[in-house]
Amino acid sequence: MSMQSPGAHPVRPALSADDPQEIGGYRLHARLGSGGMGVVYLAHTRGGRPIALKVVREDFAADPGFRLRFADEVASARRIHGLFTAQVIDSGVDDPIPWLATAYVPGPSLDQAVRRHGPLPPRTVLLLVAGIAEALQAIHGAGVVHRDLKPANVLIAEDGPRVIDFGIARAADATGLTGTGLRIGTAAYMAPEQAAGLPVTSAADVFALGALAVYVAGGTPPFGSGPEPATLYRVVHEPPDLSRVPYDLRDLLLGCLAKQPELRPAPDDIIAAVRAHARVAPSLEFTHGWLPPGLRGEIGQADEHGPPVPVHMAPTQAGPPPTQAQPVPEADTRRARHIPGGAGSGAGPGERARGAGAARDRRRPRGRRWTRGVLVGAAVAVVVLAAAAVPHFSDRPGRAGAQAPDAPRSPGPQTSVPDPSKATAASTPSVSTPPPTARYAAAYADAELTAPDESYEFDLQAGEVVPAETSSWYLARSGDAFVQPEETDVFVAAGYVLSPADCERGLATEPVTDLFLDELADERPFCVRRPDGKEIVIVRLVHAEADGGPVTVVLSCYARTG
Repeated sequence: MSMQSPGAHPVRPALSADDPQEIGGYRLHARLGSGGMGVVYLAHTRGGRPIALKVVREDFAADPGFRLRFADEVASARRIHGLFTAQVIDSGVDDPIPWLATAYVPGPSLDQAVRRHGPLPPRTVLLLVAGIAEALQAIHGAGVVHRDLKPANVLIAEDGPRVIDFGIARAADATGLTGTGLRIGTAAYMAPEQAAGLPVTSAADVFALGALAVYVAGGTPPFGSGPEPATLYRVVHEPPDLSRVPYDLRDLLLGCLAKQPELRPAPDDIIAAVRAHARVAPSLEFTHGWLPPGLRGEIGQADEHGPPVPVHMAPTQAGPPPTQAQPVPEADTRRARHIPGGAGSGAGPGERARGAGAARDRRRPRGRRWTRGVLVGAAVAVVVLAAAAVPHFSDRPGRAGAQAPDAPRSPGPQTSVPDPSKATAASTPSVSTPPPTARYAAAYADAELTAPDESYEFDLQAGEVVPAETSSWYLARSGDAFVQPEETDVFVAAGYVLSPADCERGLATEPVTDLFLDELADERPFCVRRPDGKEIVIVRLVHAEADGGPVTVVLSCYARTG
């Protein structure tokens, strides 16, 4: 059972009639989570500091053997004083219902972060590995083996990870309390010797760290999931699958996942390897940019009274939160994807039938490659034009919801990205007599997401990475281009500034159908509008690996309010 599960819900579950109001002198305020061992509550110290208070189940409390193990757990946990662990605050091992209180960490677990945001950037993964390795140093230094290190047992704080839940950690000299052959842990993150019921050492936690890092970097555990017996067999007998993990992380993680415990690196060696890595060197620090913006926003919305509200779940004036089911027009539910150069571009039925794979065979239109110098020159021109329009335009980035001045005009035909080198005053929306447009409010902002490969897509409404063919309003990679639903409107900015109002004007005058990745370099923004016109997402391409590899974008979603 996790000590706490903040971030899982936008609203904390209130105490029920069956919940106690006070435990050990601490007044309870809400439930943080529950698991196999019991329930975790949010409480506060007398001085007002929030804590996570774990209460074990009554049937466990009635078991003398369990109470003995729980007392050992608390005694072990009190000896752990690492900066990347959740400190034990208090306990009641002799109370009728035993309990344990730790410092409250106002952030989501790694499991929640990956489920909502997809695999995390490589540098973030490396920093997490180093922080967790330092936590293991503190845990092992106290004579404890965690035994259940997994994504759900690592919380994310602003200044690094926090390893939690020592409910199954044991002092090294207390292993006799577990029966021979009894496995304690989670199959997907369990070391081979642990899965086989052999004696467990601190090296088992290093294996779990490697498995955890593979999940965070690639989105799936190295030995898959499914029924526990099949997973345990793969852990013991088969090599790990790191195909979704960036290449420059694989050597480090493969070392952690060695089948033989003696071949795995020590936590100190792991920290040294991260410090020397090209993505981290020369300084291993949890500075402001160590987390992607969307995930950092979740932590930033936490307060002292409970879990944070995920950015993409924050309600707007436009209606229900983005994660709630909303009516979708029939055209938006079709699974036929808009392939660059495909339907609507003169492609024959045979070509369109090839679906996403056909995009790889399309030739780019001529004259669509630009150098950085041309792009920068065009950006300067656009900035000058935008400066002249400031008195007339109030809807600019960072001011979602402000009234936008221009109304859409009749769309003109265009099937490719406009060349920014040809941006002129004539192509800039007029600012002399601007009719009004709709207002927008931010649904979520600056969500940095990475899709590991073409078997994943970006759910634009939720601001999440999801398996392919599961979202009705999506953006997905297909070869050297992005694809989107047929009825979705798209506009690509001529420069580097794009707001919802700019998007509406562009969709009315210069809509595009092709989104080639090389034309979106240097984070050139583009926008995608839902077929029903209720939401607009502004997208920036951060990075795209070759040959259908990982692609990273930053998404900001705006809901129409008027």
